[in-house]
Amino acid sequence: MDGWTWLTYIGVITALIVFPGPVALLCTSHGLRFGPQRTIATVLGGGVASLVLMSLSALGLGAVLATSETAFMLLKLVGGAYLIYLGLQAWLAVPRSPLEAAPHPMPGPAGKHSVPGLFRQGFLVGIGNPKDLLFFAALFPNFITVGEPQLLQFVILALTWLVIDTTLMTLYATLGSGLGRWFDSPKRMRAFHRTTGGLFMGAGGTLIASGR
Repeated sequence: MDGWTWLTYIGVITALIVFPGPVALLCTSHGLRFGPQRTIATVLGGGVASLVLMSLSALGLGAVLATSETAFMLLKLVGGAYLIYLGLQAWLAVPRSPLEAAPHPMPGPAGKHSVPGLFRQGFLVGIGNPKDLLFFAALFPNFITVGEPQLLQFVILALTWLVIDTTLMTLYATLGSGLGRWFDSPKRMRAFHRTTGGLFMGAGGTLIASGR
């Protein structure tokens, strides 16, 4: 892989990642509720999910999903159901001020709002879309040079994606945190919960209803 191909790849994936999807929405929501430092766990969870999907695509699972309607539908239903579950949680959340709630860590090391819990949510949202497997399977061959060591090229592409992905998701978390003072009222916080909940449920429904 030459330098120009790598720079082209950076431009393509930056444009793709910066467009807000479910992980970006989750990072923004967690940034507002828990602050950017704790939301790093959410960002890393989404990043690890991307690495897993890229590795599975490289191992051929993307091709399996492309030919197996049952496997694709099963994964799609699970991923969509989890997004709807997160949406319902957000919709029904008690409207507390983020400035009041964020400094106080949630009890229990395994709680859903603990650092491991935030990481788990980021990972599950990131891993829950089988279309990403097909996406990586279709994307990478365009930037891999035949005749050169493919493993090294895959590592470069995957690590480049990880760096750009975590950087942009951290920016989304910081953006969410910066909105904290504007949402320092139960009424606005309730509107935020309802909006993000609706978006998550819409994303889950869209995923379930969509084709390949």
